[in-house]
Amino acid sequence: MTFSLASLDPLQGPASRARRLKAATHAAHEALDRSIMKAASFGSLLAYGRFLQVQYLFHRDVDALYRDRALQSCLPDLASRWRLSVIAQDLTDLGVKLPDAPAPVFAAGAIDRPTALGWLYVAEGSRLGAALLRKEAARLGLSDGHGARHLAPAAQGPADHWRSFTTALDAIELDAPEEARVMDGARAAFARVQDHVDARLP
Repeated sequence: MTFSLASLDPLQGPASRARRLKAATHAAHEALDRSIMKAASFGSLLAYGRFLQVQYLFHRDVDALYRDRALQSCLPDLASRWRLSVIAQDLTDLGVKLPDAPAPVFAAGAIDRPTALGWLYVAEGSRLGAALLRKEAARLGLSDGHGARHLAPAAQGPADHWRSFTTALDAIELDAPEEARVMDGARAAFARVQDHVDARLP
C-alpha cells in the first residue's frame, strides 16, 4: 500500500458519495500507487525523503482548505486533520529541504466548496495506508517522533478516523452540478499528486 485510499470502504450504502468517489477515481488511484511502488519510496532514506517532498507539495496545495471556515462548518473536525506542519517537521528531521514549488492549487479566499470536497477526499484518504507505511518507515529507523510523524495513527484509529470524515462528507447536501464538481475535484487531486510524483520520484 502506498499513498492513497487503501482497502477500507466507508460503511455507508453503495450510493454514498464516498463510494461514488472511490469508483470514479479507481483508475487514477491504481496508477498513482504503481508509480510510487516503482520508485521504491521506502527503500532508502534518500528515496523516502523524496516521497516526503511529494507529500509536502500536495498538502501545501490543499493547506487553505483545512483553514476555510465554510468547509470547517460542514466537516467539523477538519482543522484538527491538518498535516502540513508535521510533514515539514519530518523533512527537517531527515535534513531534507522543503521543495521549491509553484503557487498552491488553493489559496485563502474564494474556494469552490464542491471542488474542495473532492480534493479533501483524496487528502484524507491518503491516511488510510499509513499503518502499512509506518512499518516500512520503522525499517528505516524512523518513528512517530522522528521522520515519520505524519504517519502516526489518529487517536481513534484509522478506520474510525476515515469513517467520521466520510460520514460528514456524505451528509452534505449538494445538487447535481455540485456533485459533478466533487468528482472532478477528486480526479484533479489525483492528477496533481501524479504530477508531483512524476517530477520528484525517479
